[in-house]
Amino acid sequence: MMFRTALLCTLLATTPVLAGEFETYETDLSFEDATFAIENAILGEGLVIDSVSHVGEMLERTKADIGATATIFAAADVFQFCSARVSREVMEADPANLRFCPYGIHVWQMPDSETVLVGHDRYEGTMAPVQDLLSGIVKEALELD
Repeated sequence: MMFRTALLCTLLATTPVLAGEFETYETDLSFEDATFAIENAILGEGLVIDSVSHVGEMLERTKADIGATATIFAAADVFQFCSARVSREVMEADPANLRFCPYGIHVWQMPDSETVLVGHDRYEGTMAPVQDLLSGIVKEALELD
């Protein structure tokens, strides 16, 4: 019980980390090439992809079931993963940073658009190492450096 109280006090006393901002990159790669590049860049960092959520397919598949007619995305996937090294670093700085793990990189294309977008939440403060990791992966995948 004492551990729970100490943990709760620690979580309540932490400083907030802003994750409301979103960093977005445009690419002329096809959706398939962009997702392949993101996957390879994540794996190239020695990380394991926990899941790939096919959000675009799910929304399209279920739209009639809920009475919707609009197609939101031509395609949209979310890659979720963690880094033991970076996660340990940010959680040692603030245990409440647990709430941000796993980290996500989003790849999407709007209907009637050739442009593919790649993005992730923008982090600062104690989560700056995650910001560096995510933007590094995206820049590597899109060959921006």
